[in-house]
Amino acid sequence: MMGRETRIFLAVDENVDHDAVRAALPDGSRTQVATMDEAASRMAALLASTPFDVIILGCSDYSEQALRAIAAAGGERPESPVVVLYAGSPNGFMEAAFEAGADDLITLPQTSEHVAFALEKVIARRRGMATENATSPMISVLGPKGGTGKTLTACNLAVALAGRGMRPILIDLDLQFGDVGLALGLKPAQTIYDLATSAGSLDGDKVDTFVSVHESGASALLAPIRPDQAGAITVPFLNELFVILRNRYDFVIADTPPAFSPEVIAAVDTSSDLCVVGMLDALSLKDTKIGLETLAQMGRDPADAMLVLNRADTNVGISDSDVERLLGRRPDVLVPSDVAIPRALTHGRPIVLAEPRSGAARAFAALADRYIAARVPTAATSVVPVIATDSAGKSGKRSFLRKAG
Repeated sequence: MMGRETRIFLAVDENVDHDAVRAALPDGSRTQVATMDEAASRMAALLASTPFDVIILGCSDYSEQALRAIAAAGGERPESPVVVLYAGSPNGFMEAAFEAGADDLITLPQTSEHVAFALEKVIARRRGMATENATSPMISVLGPKGGTGKTLTACNLAVALAGRGMRPILIDLDLQFGDVGLALGLKPAQTIYDLATSAGSLDGDKVDTFVSVHESGASALLAPIRPDQAGAITVPFLNELFVILRNRYDFVIADTPPAFSPEVIAAVDTSSDLCVVGMLDALSLKDTKIGLETLAQMGRDPADAMLVLNRADTNVGISDSDVERLLGRRPDVLVPSDVAIPRALTHGRPIVLAEPRSGAARAFAALADRYIAARVPTAATSVVPVIATDSAGKSGKRSFLRKAG
């Protein structure tokens, strides 16, 4: 899962199975190994010559040496997170490790995939700490399965917010195959790749020169034109960019690929709000459930995420009660099927503009209203159900916005 070679400093107690620890490390990592005694006594010298993405300390019992090594690593390399691999019973060591400065503790045995995911998360979180000074909300639009309508939701949400007087910016984090430009009818003259590879430091005025502006007033930072350009967009760059955007726009919306890649993890850790998008079919609902569970593993409460269900009126033999049973909750917004949606996408015009009276447009508008109501004290706080109508004004069969609570 790690997107590039991960530089690891590893120190292990003598009573720990070194082979088991090495087997748990992610593939493609470059590891410098020391004993725990060396790490505790001369950490500064060991870390002096090489930059490390993460410092890993392995022990199996309550280890004073490990605690000294944790404190020394934090003092010497505050930019590098410290992760403890622990093979014994917690017996009070977990609390002591965190007090000493550990960022995470992983109990062994674990698969290398699990360890790789935990390392991505802790690295992204450490690099994203600067976002604490950001002011405006950031919404990550997520969905572990492709084709559920993440880009559709993100684009219509941004345009709907702009139509309500907000200043939103949409950033396309599907760095290899992003379609925000296509969905909004914007030509990618300048992309996030051009911004990432430009000379000089980042600031708001510079970012604005790489932003495309939609007819609605919504802004967008588009994905690279070619997949091979994605590697130029690093997590540190994104974390710095997120701070700038959140201090410059009313809403920042991140459209993400169908995977918990490093840039998605960084966006999740940074975001004030999460919007999970699924679709009314068994496979998508299963993947949506897994996505919500993954958010819980990342330290985010899935109950706080806005849950959007696309094609919610499709007759596939799945009832509202089935959805609630499978996901453990009711969706917040139900978006009906509409033949106007693919037509609008083809013409690069979001459905909220192309067919504003349609049930889908009204559902996306209601989603925007909920985010505004949550952030603007003077906005209406009571949300009433929306009955879908087609462009001819005929009533649909379902409510497409759930009452809060």
